[in-house]
Amino acid sequence: MKSRILHYAGSAAAVLTALATSASSHREAPGITHSPKLDCTDFYVFSSYEPGREGYVTLVANYLPLQDAYGGPNYFQLDPNAVYEIHVDNSGDAVEDLTFQFRFRSAARNIALPIGPAGNQKTNAVPLLAVGQITAADQGALNVDQTYQLSVIRGPRRVGEEIPVLNSATGLRDFTKPQDFVGTKTFPDYDAYANAYIYEVALPGTDKKGRVFVGQRKDPFVVNLGETFDLVNISTSPLGPENANRDSLADKNVTSICLEVPVEFLRANANQPIVGAWTTASIPARNPEGATVLTQHSRLSMPLVNEVVVGLKDKDAFNASEPKDDLQFADYVTHPTLPTILELLYGAAGVKAPTLYPRTDLLAVFVTGVEGLNKNGSLGEMQRLNTSIAPTPRAQQKNMGVLAGDNAGFPNGRRPGDDVVDMALRVVMGALLPADVAPSGKLPFTDGATVTASMFPDRFPYLNSPIGGSPNEPTITITPQVSGSVHGPYRSVPGTFDPATRTLSVDKPADGETAGFLRLKSNQQVRLEAPRATGNQIQARLP
Repeated sequence: MKSRILHYAGSAAAVLTALATSASSHREAPGITHSPKLDCTDFYVFSSYEPGREGYVTLVANYLPLQDAYGGPNYFQLDPNAVYEIHVDNSGDAVEDLTFQFRFRSAARNIALPIGPAGNQKTNAVPLLAVGQITAADQGALNVDQTYQLSVIRGPRRVGEEIPVLNSATGLRDFTKPQDFVGTKTFPDYDAYANAYIYEVALPGTDKKGRVFVGQRKDPFVVNLGETFDLVNISTSPLGPENANRDSLADKNVTSICLEVPVEFLRANANQPIVGAWTTASIPARNPEGATVLTQHSRLSMPLVNEVVVGLKDKDAFNASEPKDDLQFADYVTHPTLPTILELLYGAAGVKAPTLYPRTDLLAVFVTGVEGLNKNGSLGEMQRLNTSIAPTPRAQQKNMGVLAGDNAGFPNGRRPGDDVVDMALRVVMGALLPADVAPSGKLPFTDGATVTASMFPDRFPYLNSPIGGSPNEPTITITPQVSGSVHGPYRSVPGTFDPATRTLSVDKPADGETAGFLRLKSNQQVRLEAPRATGNQIQARLP
């Protein structure tokens, strides 16, 4: 993002300068910021709603946050030293009964080119991901491969029975992860290329086939991150419109581990339809006895728990923990800090935190499951899915899930189109409580960035294709901002653009200032001519 500053005083002289901006992230704990390849950004569990896939459950674990489409030349491989796992508790004891384990291997083809004339020639390895176009039918010019193996572990993850999952078409164990979307010259048809790596898999103990895909996707999480983490500084207020703010992750990709399995494969039996699930990433490390063991560095199930519920001092401990040990974090749920913070910030607007303690409503949503919906007897933070509740077709899904009467949505699992940020804000402020103990419980809290099922395909893997690194978007977005000082602070103001004269006009601040600065932030290089102050406006022309 670029910016330009115009100083106006009388006829106004122009001063141009460039300022850098930065992005927020999913990075929910201090320790995981050192290992982004192990960082799970989001986790989804839902009954498959692709037409013809009734009776299946889809699980999606997204890793490696904030991928810029232009992040070459190495792009975003998963860690070959790590173990990525999706765990399922189907017996209601907060201990995994099934684990889907993914292990990755990276290999460079080391494509080399002869450089120089005869007699003075060297053959050198190329520095790029590919040296020519890559298609679904021809990957000969690809310089890097990443493959993976998938296993099912029955019982506890480290001592249970490990069973390989095979490609049902070939009977082989190795699967390929498509490379990231460099751009349309390298990948002229990225969708066809990536879709070739959606595999049908043979699962142990059932004739029904599952499906698996691991690869780069557009980040499906929609959230106004920057303003939310700036003391909930929602520019339209947290009680404003649900769709008036920018999705901070609109230009980011993630790496998705997507798995679809028959519902009966997840259930212990037909009488126990509710399952709990979470995802982790671990790497080998030496324990105090000197033995090498897998050490968990990342954990995620319900959205936003480690970000805005667990206290800063315990965030790393939460990432290393398991649901069966979650009583150590119970105080953060029974006595949450976020409602009090919201009251401190917006008390003048009438916002009041709930007065009921302990927060049994939050315990139900995050720790035990909700009575009559997805409570299964376990005590621990995980996503719980009642598989006996039929999926809602995409066109009928409600983005506020259970709060809007759509019981196939969050917190009964989570679908890509569920607006979990708005739901979490409303629930934490008491949406499930009586008004006498939650005076603000019925207020429509929002981060202002909305998401709906219509934004995603209704086909496995349910997430949108990644943003390509090339070509660049030809349009230019300009945001006018004003300040009384060149150093700021600046505030965004409305502006108009006359395409006939190519003149950008912005009203002067209404605070009586006679001198000040106009800053224009843009996502591409912008050249301005003839800046001037006329009446109550500041104007400049784009050549």
